[in-house]
Amino acid sequence: MLAKLLPSLLASLLVAFLSAANAWAGLNIQQWETTQGARVLLVENHDLPMLDISVDFAAGSVRDSREKSGLANLTRHLMMLGAGVYSERDIAEKLADIGAEMSGRFDSERAGFSLRTLSGKAEREQSVTLLAAVMSQPRFDAAVLEREKARVVAGLEEAATKPESIGAKAFQASIYGEHPYALNEAGEVDTVKKLRQPDLLAFHRDFYRAKNMVVALMGDVSRNEAEAIAESLAADLPRGEAAQPIAPVLVKAQGEENTIPHHATQSHLFMGMPTIKREDAEYFPLLVGNYVLGGGGFDSRLMQSIRQKKGLAYSVYSYFMPMRELGPFQIGLQTKREATREAVQTARSELAAYLAEGPSEAELSQAKNNLIGGFPLRIDSNRKILEYLAVIGFYALPLDWLDTYSAKVDAVTRDDILRAFRARVKPEAMMTVIVGGQPERTGEEGDVEGVR
Repeated sequence: MLAKLLPSLLASLLVAFLSAANAWAGLNIQQWETTQGARVLLVENHDLPMLDISVDFAAGSVRDSREKSGLANLTRHLMMLGAGVYSERDIAEKLADIGAEMSGRFDSERAGFSLRTLSGKAEREQSVTLLAAVMSQPRFDAAVLEREKARVVAGLEEAATKPESIGAKAFQASIYGEHPYALNEAGEVDTVKKLRQPDLLAFHRDFYRAKNMVVALMGDVSRNEAEAIAESLAADLPRGEAAQPIAPVLVKAQGEENTIPHHATQSHLFMGMPTIKREDAEYFPLLVGNYVLGGGGFDSRLMQSIRQKKGLAYSVYSYFMPMRELGPFQIGLQTKREATREAVQTARSELAAYLAEGPSEAELSQAKNNLIGGFPLRIDSNRKILEYLAVIGFYALPLDWLDTYSAKVDAVTRDDILRAFRARVKPEAMMTVIVGGQPERTGEEGDVEGVR
């Protein structure tokens, strides 16, 4: 009986899945600026009485100095731990009273907050009032500051013992040198210990301004209600100006290899270089091409050669991370210490072969099918769409970016991939960091190595 019903059941599930995907097709993204100059994006969805709000500032770790590394992260974190008339406990209790959730996020370029609340007027207004206070009236209480500094320092000290953290930090330093992208997002033990309340107040004054702010809203709210929310969020912030552009990244012409001793039983490998800006016209050829090289899990060439054929690693990956300035292309894996050199050389060889020949037609078709077929799952909830809205707003991407994603993936050709990879990925300029492996012996070949 089940065997007879299975085909019709699968057909019904497929129809339901496609219907859900089509429900998000052609998102109506509305965009405007508040009177204070904040950029706002809105997608209305009245299916559920929920509202998701995202607010981002160009206030990530790239705005730190080496002397005060960690300041941007600590500032954003403490903003949620006391603001205006609300203590840290007040904020937590008032959010709990109305069933709202507030969280923060932080990376090298963005510092921001997310709010999920019921869309009813009372709940919405209380949660928005709290978020506005957090952004415009942080208290930076001395006792809370010292407590959180100790927590950050403890985390940094622990990270300094882990090979994956050691390698990631050294890799960033190797590819970015003196550029602010090389700064550790959480800072350094010595610099964090020296931070004081006036430092946080000054950083907040300099970067938490309306013109440096992007608001994204997704859910059960009208355009008029969204305008009022955005105005209230920006109202108590100074208008100011947008943050200054990030300095250009200089790509080293010659790569290097750095081996960092560690007692770990496995070596951690990081290979790559700066390659791609967020608005790069070759984003989609690099995205599709990287799926074949190292972004497609068991489908990728790196996984097939390094794990499946040689058994050198449990997993291996590659990705492009577009940023305002040149973000990294990276290959990463873990392997047994004694297999370190073979793993490095195999990764180099696979990359060289890929730059020479590109993907086969079968590989290209599989990559497109997987990227296009999996895309609806990346926008199947309000929260996921909100994340895309935040990125579109922060990086000023076209408003139809989501709508045209599948068509642009499908349009990529093998020649597009070869052109894009050859223009941006230079094996001779790649940097390699190995944590835990053995240095290369004298006389061995020493070629240098170093979207999502």
